[in-house]
Amino acid sequence: MIRLVIFFVAVAAIAFGMSWLADRPGQIFVNWQGRELEISVFHAVIALAVLLGVVVLLWSILRQLVASPAAISGIFRRRQQKRGIDALSTGIIAVGAGDQELATRYAAQARRALPHEPLTDLLRAQAAQLRGDGAMARRIYESMLAAPDTELLGLRGLFLEAMQQEETEVARQFAERAVKLNPKLDWSANALFELQCKDEDWAGALDSLAVARKHGNVDKATAARRRAVLLTAQAQEAEEGDMDRALQLSLEGHKLADGLVPAAEIAGRLLASKGNTSKAASVISKTWRRSPHPDLATAYAFARPGDSPKDRLKRIKDIAALAPHSIESPIAVALATIDAHDWQGARQALEPLLEKRLTQRVCTLMARIEGGQHGDRGRVREWLARAVNAPRDPAWTADGYVSDSWAPISPITGELDAFEWKVPVEPLDTKDRSLLLEELIPLAAETDPLLEASAASSVIIAAGSDVPGGIDDVTTKPPVAKSVVPVTPPAKTEEKSTEKTATSSKDDDGDGDGSDGKIVKPAHSGDSQGSRPSASTTVHSRSAGQAKVFVSPRAPDDPGTDSSGGEGSTGPGPVARFAAFPAKG
Repeated sequence: MIRLVIFFVAVAAIAFGMSWLADRPGQIFVNWQGRELEISVFHAVIALAVLLGVVVLLWSILRQLVASPAAISGIFRRRQQKRGIDALSTGIIAVGAGDQELATRYAAQARRALPHEPLTDLLRAQAAQLRGDGAMARRIYESMLAAPDTELLGLRGLFLEAMQQEETEVARQFAERAVKLNPKLDWSANALFELQCKDEDWAGALDSLAVARKHGNVDKATAARRRAVLLTAQAQEAEEGDMDRALQLSLEGHKLADGLVPAAEIAGRLLASKGNTSKAASVISKTWRRSPHPDLATAYAFARPGDSPKDRLKRIKDIAALAPHSIESPIAVALATIDAHDWQGARQALEPLLEKRLTQRVCTLMARIEGGQHGDRGRVREWLARAVNAPRDPAWTADGYVSDSWAPISPITGELDAFEWKVPVEPLDTKDRSLLLEELIPLAAETDPLLEASAASSVIIAAGSDVPGGIDDVTTKPPVAKSVVPVTPPAKTEEKSTEKTATSSKDDDGDGDGSDGKIVKPAHSGDSQGSRPSASTTVHSRSAGQAKVFVSPRAPDDPGTDSSGGEGSTGPGPVARFAAFPAKG
């Protein structure tokens, strides 16, 4: 609109000027070298305007002629640049789509069109990686290190190549260089931290964590948790050599993350060893409220050296009251009660868990109670059979790996703080259940004072596939204490007929038992009186040497009983033991 107004104003001005000249006629006389020229003023102005126009036109033509080579080259350059940009765009799309052939072709076109463009080198490197040419990709990334604007890009590419080739030390050097160039980069800070954790370089990981926190690469809560785990890892390593330093590190880790069980457990034990019972109890109790754990219960129970089992039971009841809804509280009370030989109290502590919260650990504890209180082998085996099918207890788990103890990093991925106290996700298959049964049998067999070595062969457990009804058959048909079919060689008697029968039996497996490598399971069909089962046996085929007999005198932490079944004798410490023997006749 403004241009239109200006145009009309200009036309009006010119028309007004021409009209003004036409109303004022005049003559212009020119006398030059004897020649005279006469022209009106109006025509002179018109001629001057035409002359100016011709001059401007000639100047424009001359300027175009002078600048035409540059203009022509500019046209070609713009066309080449357009082709290069199109090749870059299509090539990057092909790399993202995983089209190796198309990415390689357009990378070559981009190199011809834009040889000095950084994106061209990036496309070439990614195309080389896509077709598996790592050497070419490394050369391209190394060439990027020469230019300041592409150095970080080259370092990242070389880092990824080194990680793909599992050259962690080389990758770590590239990450360190990138952190020095730009500490604000998220990828380099996190990569360096992860590699240092995998190498168990706790001091270096702490430094990298501080740099990442300073530049905002990690939030405050995450940084505090990671620092606590790293300090706890350092405390674990320093515990044997420098207890004071280990105590300082574990206390600092506990302060940063009071829910971290290993930090509280280490700090509690070390404080207790120095006689600072009150502070040890305070540290352990604070963590117990958030994360109840068996290690915390043990450390709390023994926080005051010299306490009797009843004193430890009182302490355990105090800490159990802090987390009444956790399954660890009644289990801790039951363990302390068993240690104090209060079998009825242990049974009452576990009673709330027997209905809906029954686990393998609860079943084995009940087996120990039955063996320690009554010496009932049938009930012991029944509880062990129930433990096989009971839900699993929580354990330290990281990436599907189950460990007996906590570790700062995962043994599978090397990730920091990967272990969690939770129930393992994967279920046990049939083979695992049979192995679990083999591990649980001696635990409760040790609580039965009547299981002597000569009669321990009665505890014969077959694999689930060999027992009618599987493992569940053991649960539904608990063996009777008096139903014993000896597997050990019988003592010599004066009955010649028995001796003759034993020596004339055919024995294919060469062990003199006549069983041919078969497993003997006692039958529980009672006699007419109902007082004792018959001596008939059921034989199941199985390869020789696979039968397992587990013998152990008492429970792992049960002080034991005297020969009459009463309490008072001392027994082994809290180390479970079992022995395996091949089935023999």
